[in-house]
Amino acid sequence: MPPGILAAASVWLPQRKCRMHALNDSSMMETRMAGPRHNRYVRRSIHQTGFFGTMVQTLIGLLLLFALAACGGAGDTGSSSGILEENPVQAPLATGTDAPVRIALVMKTLTNPFFVDMEVGARHAEEELGIELIVKTGAQETSIEQQIAIVEELIEDKVDAIVIAPGSSTELVPVLKKAQDAGIPVINIDNRLDAALSQRHGLVGVPFISVNNVAAAYQSAKCIADRIDTPTDVVLLEGIREARNAQDRKTGAKKAFAENPNIRLVATETAHWKIDEAYEVTGDLFQAYPAIGAIFAANDMMALGALKYLQDHSMDNVMVASFDALEEAQQAIKEGWLLCTINQQADRQGYLGVQYAVRALRGETLPLETLIEAKLVAAADLR
Repeated sequence: MPPGILAAASVWLPQRKCRMHALNDSSMMETRMAGPRHNRYVRRSIHQTGFFGTMVQTLIGLLLLFALAACGGAGDTGSSSGILEENPVQAPLATGTDAPVRIALVMKTLTNPFFVDMEVGARHAEEELGIELIVKTGAQETSIEQQIAIVEELIEDKVDAIVIAPGSSTELVPVLKKAQDAGIPVINIDNRLDAALSQRHGLVGVPFISVNNVAAAYQSAKCIADRIDTPTDVVLLEGIREARNAQDRKTGAKKAFAENPNIRLVATETAHWKIDEAYEVTGDLFQAYPAIGAIFAANDMMALGALKYLQDHSMDNVMVASFDALEEAQQAIKEGWLLCTINQQADRQGYLGVQYAVRALRGETLPLETLIEAKLVAAADLR
């Protein structure tokens, strides 16, 4: 059995590397961002020249700094590196005390490496923006009641802002409205809150940061659809059905499959984003439909569970595509078990969530939707 998949199946939360992705103009968000790391490098280069050694040098340095700003910055080539932001956030926010601004990041779980990467991006923002980041998660992606209790605690604790990747698009709405009523700005990342329910509860003006899940899932499922030229049974492993991102990925995958008349979508079943549950569900699906030729999994964890089942039963002729671009999934692509996956840049979502929270606390008007580019990852991209 290939060691990469075995390791992923047996150790769900391996040691993670801090993977901050270099960005360029081709990978910018629909809401354009300008780089804090670039600004930091400009500040460092000025200090290194010794402009601020004396009062006269200070005045000269300030004049030069203004000149650089007017010209677009020293060494500005029209592109930036690091995690990019739309409007540079200046000095840390004042709280009236010596304590920094406290921003809470509420995620579904840390048993999925996707959210580990999301925290990496948020920690990067914490360092750059001079705030205190409080990270809270549920035990599992299905721990919705636990997420609700976490938000209640944060309201009681009077945090300054909440950035949340909600496990449910509906069940978190009432408690987040309570947070908003307490004067706590809410930033929604990853999984979109239900718009109609939010409107009914009066939860309005909440910025959303994520990818276009319909389009991205379409790309991933098309990796399968483009390879099928004979009648083939296909199944779909869904996430939590109440979650908008799960619904959107199902929609995108079904669209790709519907374009190929040789594909017969025989079943769509939820494995609730979980690796172990996906293993069991995959087994049940093969019992019901022994001729399955392809599987689309709405996240990598479910794909890894499905792949483990296929390996355990010596099924090497079933195509699998997925979503998230975890390191374990990329290894599966290299080993030929997985066709493709989608990089939705979890670290950027975490970073921008915190950055938007700081901007909200400054009273800025924020875009209601910011879509980050989703990138298809296949074998050719990993050579």
